[in-house]
Amino acid sequence: MLKMKRITETYEMKVFTDTGDYFGDVEEMILTQNKIFGWRVRATKNSFLNKVLGSAKGVIVPHQLVKSIGDIMIINKSAVPNYSPEEE
Repeated sequence: MLKMKRITETYEMKVFTDTGDYFGDVEEMILTQNKIFGWRVRATKNSFLNKVLGSAKGVIVPHQLVKSIGDIMIINKSAVPNYSPEEE
């Protein structure tokens, strides 16, 4: 059964990758022609995104990479920018 959710319920929602990494928090949604184009995800203090981006504030995740939205948002791992711990 398909459950509907209001867009306002997604603000500040936690975002995780499909591998279980905490990615960040939803800041806002981007609409084009009455369709969701993408989601602006903010890099929070303890998120994987913060480690990868450094000083940047967040990224835009295309809606095609969102797998599920419920209590949390789950995105495809391909949305994660390339990162290797050796760069630190």
